Amino acid sequence: MSTRTKHRESVARLRSALFTPADKLDRFAKGYASRADAVVVDLEDGVGLSVKEAARNALLELAPNLPESCFWILRINHVKTREGLLDLLAIESMGTKPPVIMLPKTESTTEIEIAVAHLSDQTGTPTIVALVESAEGLSQAEDVARHPAVGALAFGGADLASNFDAELAWEPMLFARSRLVHASALGGAVAWDVPYLKIADLEGLRREAESARTLGFRGKLAIHPSHIAIINSIFTPDADQLAFARRVVAASERAGGRVVVVDGKMVDLPVLRAAQRAIFLAEPRCRDEAQISDDRGSPL
Repeated sequence: MSTRTKHRESVARLRSALFTPADKLDRFAKGYASRADAVVVDLEDGVGLSVKEAARNALLELAPNLPESCFWILRINHVKTREGLLDLLAIESMGTKPPVIMLPKTESTTEIEIAVAHLSDQTGTPTIVALVESAEGLSQAEDVARHPAVGALAFGGADLASNFDAELAWEPMLFARSRLVHASALGGAVAWDVPYLKIADLEGLRREAESARTLGFRGKLAIHPSHIAIINSIFTPDADQLAFARRVVAASERAGGRVVVVDGKMVDLPVLRAAQRAIFLAEPRCRDEAQISDDRGSPL
């Protein structure tokens, strides 16, 4: 498997991804130091139109100097716009390409195909994160998630709420979140929740992240480093959950896959799959975390 196609599995392990404007790349190191699983270098909404070219040039200088342990994502402009096409041409010229490309305002597989046509090379096809930010995008989310290059659907809640003329709050956006998780499951991708916009409201962030996790999201985007520790904690199985998952898998293996009882709970195939997923999510992610523990003290 090539170095670029294998990133689909890496994307499936990400709990947190922190946005950094591409015209302020001095913040990249700070973003990575926050222990975000990935840093999203943003050429789209985070960069004003007048400085997009300068941001692309800065990115071309940064990319070759990043250590291999830095797992990053590049959000480009919409591929059907002039700026998006310039972004694609710039990436084509890069010796060190981003592991993952985030496509904003995705409304069809056509946009995925445009990106793949420009960015695929002898090393493989890039992994795509598709941002769903409109009613049309939500209606096409299942087809987008089924595209083989798509590793994740990201919930663009702020734009979607504006499109709906709704409030960006849990209850008004619950249907859209549920629809996105449903589409992700059908397509074999993962779902990431929208950034929490109230930077100082850490308890509100915790409540929203916990609700998103129980709904089926695998991770959450972030716009501030102070949010990363909470997000990582919530989207990582705790020590008790992980220990139970390992007992389930071990018991199932001893039983040859037959139904067994673990800690008084019947273990059938759905329970086994949930346990396997918990173990998968607790494994080291895209950077070296062998010596890092989460803020509950359990090894990642």
